[in-house]
Amino acid sequence: MRLIIEIILQTLLAFCVILFLTRILGRQQVSQLTMHEYVNGITFGSIAATLATDLNQRTWHHLMGLIIFGILTFLASYATLKVRLVSKVIQGEPVLVIQDGKILEKNLTRFHYTIQDLNILLRKKDVFNISDVKYGVLEPNGDLSILKVSEKENATKGDLNILNNSQDMPVEIVVTGSIIYENLKQKQLTAEWLFKQLNKMGVTDIRDVFYATIDKSNNLYVDRKQDMLKNKRNISESDNVKNK
Repeated sequence: MRLIIEIILQTLLAFCVILFLTRILGRQQVSQLTMHEYVNGITFGSIAATLATDLNQRTWHHLMGLIIFGILTFLASYATLKVRLVSKVIQGEPVLVIQDGKILEKNLTRFHYTIQDLNILLRKKDVFNISDVKYGVLEPNGDLSILKVSEKENATKGDLNILNNSQDMPVEIVVTGSIIYENLKQKQLTAEWLFKQLNKMGVTDIRDVFYATIDKSNNLYVDRKQDMLKNKRNISESDNVKNK
């Protein structure tokens, strides 16, 4: 019975301390976790769990650990507000991953994102065709901000006074240099047709294709591993990352 009471009291103490620290650190700790806040959040939970259930060590040891990590989190957050260099190191910078409908593979893989991860983020923005994107920016919190090409900006049917033509999702047919034959077969197309279309675009090796899709009208979208953009944009302050 005594052990149960101690566990209940220590659990209440851990809960109250974490709630108090979270209130001090601000709502950003909950809604917009930075990298260091995420790490400290995990540590908070681990220490709090130990504080609630470990009866072999003194309670104030665990309590001290919670308070120290709370102070470290506050200092890191304060430093990011005051020192730009610290903010860049701790929080990171936004990075351009799409420009003029072309995927910037180096920037994408720099943060260990796959084309599937990028497509998920695009679909959350109601974008199903990469060629509709003028700029796509991967934010430090993992979100994707996009600017559509002007003719693809959203407009209501009332604004247009017409019914929009129905659109289907593009079908993936090449991912990182590998042909998805099942999807070609679904579209009643062959690999020979694909190679012919790629040759018209100046692509002679399928391994040079990073990503390719086809829409309901059999229009082909191709993103090469070497994009050869005329005006490369770099929105970060670091100039050491160059895209092909």
